[in-house]
Amino acid sequence: MTRALTLISFAALAFASSSLMAAGNPQAGKTKAAACFACHGADGNAVDPQYPRLAGQYQGYLEQALHEYQTGGRNNPIMKGFAATLSDQDIEDITAYFSSLPTKLSTLNGHIQGDK
Repeated sequence: MTRALTLISFAALAFASSSLMAAGNPQAGKTKAAACFACHGADGNAVDPQYPRLAGQYQGYLEQALHEYQTGGRNNPIMKGFAATLSDQDIEDITAYFSSLPTKLSTLNGHIQGDK
């Protein structure tokens, strides 16, 4: 009985944690991400290899990257300028949008440094 209660407790905690991690509104994010589309594509799959493909990336990773641009942990003047204007809610919404999109990461030919 104790083991069953322990398993149920862990399952409930895992479910609650995953709900907290999936914050953000993808629909609001699509609107807020309009400036991102010029480089990263409206579908998050940049055509130009100098820009990362954002579609299907982990939301937490994208959030961390934007916060690092804000704080200087990542050094890119263009991204620092865009990220500086974003609130935490904007970041959650934008990253929810890009992480919800289907990725084309399996077609990275020409998008990996050193590819011709």
